[in-house]
Amino acid sequence: MGKRKSNRIGRAILLAFSTAVFMKLFLFDFMITEGNSMLPAIKPGAVVLIIKTAYGMRLPWSGRYIQWATPQKGDVVVFYTPFGVMAIKRCTEVTDNQFFAMGDNRAISFDSASYGTVPVSCIIGKAWGIPALSYEIEEDVE
Repeated sequence: MGKRKSNRIGRAILLAFSTAVFMKLFLFDFMITEGNSMLPAIKPGAVVLIIKTAYGMRLPWSGRYIQWATPQKGDVVVFYTPFGVMAIKRCTEVTDNQFFAMGDNRAISFDSASYGTVPVSCIIGKAWGIPALSYEIEEDVE
């Protein structure tokens, strides 16, 4: 009887782990924001839920992106910049599978005004804020 119970527990743990990996790879992820480029809407240290399937799906290990929707003006998206850096910005314009991404704090934001439009295929997902989960990020002052 003890061996059957441990087999069930082992299968339950394996199923839970497999489900978590699937959800992180395909459905959603979390990020803690840094920097001031999205102030006042998103403060540094805010926990943001990334809905990976909002606009399409990136197939792991192949690099292919299957798109079924386009970001709308005003959407906050998480994407890879042309320099390969993950960024969170507001979509201000979409044309020909390219979008223009701008930070809300335009005076200091490094965004499409600096590096141009971004291919929609570089999108990781749509950002949803979770205001109850945020951290104070202390900046080093020298």
